[in-house]
Amino acid sequence: MKLIVGLGNPGYEYHLTPHNLGFMVIDRLADICGKELSRREAQALTASTELAGERVVLAKPQTFMNLSGLAVARLLQNYELTPRDLLVLVDEIELPLGMLRIRPRGSAGGHNGLKSIIGALEADDFIRLRMGAQPDRQVEDYVSYLLRPFRPPEMELVAEMLDLASEAVRVILSEGVQKAMNRFNRRVPPTES
Repeated sequence: MKLIVGLGNPGYEYHLTPHNLGFMVIDRLADICGKELSRREAQALTASTELAGERVVLAKPQTFMNLSGLAVARLLQNYELTPRDLLVLVDEIELPLGMLRIRPRGSAGGHNGLKSIIGALEADDFIRLRMGAQPDRQVEDYVSYLLRPFRPPEMELVAEMLDLASEAVRVILSEGVQKAMNRFNRRVPPTES
């Protein structure tokens, strides 16, 4: 069994913001599986399902981004899983919108959600799938940028990235993280390749 966690902030006002890309992929995966994240457990909304032949729990922590580790640690404990059974979906301000970056382990890279998870688990050996959220223009306040809704012209590229990220999750589960890295870690956004 694998725990697949999308990071974001609960609340409608954050629904289509760059910081909620993790939530958006979890919602996309739940739709693909015909599931709804309606079970409340361990400070998260969850759904159990099967994806790419693997039993998985999809989860969206309801603790707000900076405290995501509390929910993730409790979910791993509830399902008797280890960090190596964890896949975290997260936005990445350093990657252009549309790009993916998969890693089997590593640092938080300045992301407070990942920092919270690493701190709560006292481990960094979990897979993370980072999705590009970099603005296409100069912004003065990155926090405000990450918490404001995507602009309509960005939504087509966001939808493509969500599809790509959903496919990457399926490849990670069915073929392994290395094959997924080879296939999805791109140097240019999908529309330019």
